[in-house]
Amino acid sequence: MANELQGKKALAVLKEQYADKFVSVNQAIRSIHRGDRIFVHTACAEPQYLLRSLVEYIESEPKAVFDAEVLQVWSLGLAPYTQEKYKHNFRHNSFFIGSSTRAAVNSGLADYTPIFLSEIPKLFQRGHVPVDVALIQTSCPDPHGYMSLGISVDIVKAATEKAQTIIVQVNPRMPRVHGDGFIHISEVDYVLYHEEPLLEYEDELDDEVADKIGKYVATLIEDGNTIQVGYGSLPNAILANLGEKKHLGVHTELLGDGLVKLMKSGVIDNSKKTINRGKTIATFSMGSADTYDYLHDNPFIEFKTVDYTNDPRVIAQHDNMTAINSALEIDLTGQATAESLGKVFYSGIGGQADFMRGAILAKKGKTILTMPSTAEHGEVSRIATFLKAGAGVTLNRGDVHYVVTEYGIAYLHGKNIRERAMELISIAHPKFRAELIRKAKKRNLIYQDQAFIAGKAGEYPESVETYRTTSSGLEVFIRPVKISDEPLLKEFFYSLSDASLQRRFISERKDMPHERLQDFVVIDYTSEIILLAFTQKDDVEQLVGLGQYAIIGSTHTADVAFVIRDDHQELGIGKELLKYLTLLAKKQGLLGFTADVIISNARMMGLFESMGFDVQKHISDGMYEMKMTFLESK
Repeated sequence: MANELQGKKALAVLKEQYADKFVSVNQAIRSIHRGDRIFVHTACAEPQYLLRSLVEYIESEPKAVFDAEVLQVWSLGLAPYTQEKYKHNFRHNSFFIGSSTRAAVNSGLADYTPIFLSEIPKLFQRGHVPVDVALIQTSCPDPHGYMSLGISVDIVKAATEKAQTIIVQVNPRMPRVHGDGFIHISEVDYVLYHEEPLLEYEDELDDEVADKIGKYVATLIEDGNTIQVGYGSLPNAILANLGEKKHLGVHTELLGDGLVKLMKSGVIDNSKKTINRGKTIATFSMGSADTYDYLHDNPFIEFKTVDYTNDPRVIAQHDNMTAINSALEIDLTGQATAESLGKVFYSGIGGQADFMRGAILAKKGKTILTMPSTAEHGEVSRIATFLKAGAGVTLNRGDVHYVVTEYGIAYLHGKNIRERAMELISIAHPKFRAELIRKAKKRNLIYQDQAFIAGKAGEYPESVETYRTTSSGLEVFIRPVKISDEPLLKEFFYSLSDASLQRRFISERKDMPHERLQDFVVIDYTSEIILLAFTQKDDVEQLVGLGQYAIIGSTHTADVAFVIRDDHQELGIGKELLKYLTLLAKKQGLLGFTADVIISNARMMGLFESMGFDVQKHISDGMYEMKMTFLESK
């Protein structure tokens, strides 16, 4: 209240000094002429009172303005200039399509200009897109006459610098935000005081799906990372899962409710940022009134112009930069669209590509693309063989490191097309995987003999994932094998010594072709389990062990086997794998294991005997044929 009173007091003083600027709304609107290009403040900062007044003016004087072009990044509120009845008065030109303008653009009543958001200021500055009139909304002026552009600086600063006429709606509810977004009262032409609530933004998504995606993304975010979170349904759910992180920084385009909550809790302190240390940097905000209140006069936050925040060269200066964005669709080669559904224009290029490319260039940077696995109430897969005809490629095949759905994480960076396709199929909705396999074969994206198990038997059992600490103190991550793990297992098997291969396969054969590898990655999880054990080395997971069992008919027993990388043997990994396999087998109601062990493999024998099994063994052709029941030996 004190700030509001101070603002009104300053406004009263300035009104005496700049009396000619304080006019009626109709007087201000009359400064708009036929054929003018009218710029409108962005998104939640949209000056609703000015737009309503403009429409009322046109209603009363329909011949006052013809063929005016309305320029705006994004409309979340009023968009009367897109209505057919005003088509002779206005033609809307959008740099980013929202729900209130989508129908008009796709029906030909409005225009869409595809462009990186960071490039729009140059259009104004170089005169490629002239601005005749700017309709903006600001905070109350301070005693020095400066008004804040508040929750939207982005391209607004550049538009006001080039506009011939600036009409300002002064709203005491607009926060005074630190950074680049200040304009002096001497620079504007008309000032109209009108208080009204700012537009608020909330996007809802299925809570369970969003939360699963958020949990996966959280595993990719490390303490001290600088993050950017884009527009869409998922950001707040993702950010809600970062509550245990420490010392995160923010360099982003959009500042929403989720980021503000993390700032309030201390998770975001910007203490590890490479540049702008100690500051959250953004260019506009869309959120709740509470978020806008938090922004007011907060020196912890600075809003910069979009040609700074979204400049890949600036983004790349942040070590450990992590860009998190959403897409509408991705194909099996890694191309993604966030702007169109086939030939239907849906949103826009925005700043996604700028941040993804900037993050790729950053030291230890990473890019994460998130999406629910399906659309249209589960009837359409967002992971497609190829993008629909007419779709705009927002991110090309080199822009994406990680793709995350509610079914897991696919890592694409450095992968060939076949590997990418299998990674993405593994995180598609299960009911679409068989079709994706079939279409990928038809397009020669994957092996023609690629096997696949449909239905529940082939669904990855995520609940089996676990962390274990070995007797030597080594932490290992254990998870079931995935259909996309073939390249990983190929590398693993070829890393083994001849002796380890012989002990595992009881064979002199040393090759591991695709046909043989498929037996390890395409399995019926209801009758077989293959576990992979990983350690972390230099931020990279290393596969160090494999354990498996396969149920033998109706005997209620399973054949068990495992193998450990030579350089990780005798560290307790094998015992942890066997302990976990035993636990899973007991949950399935199995009574014990069988195994064939070469007589010279004393280490394996000792491991089985150390488990407390009731062990029976029979020697045949240099082999121990072992039977182990889940009973304590006597």
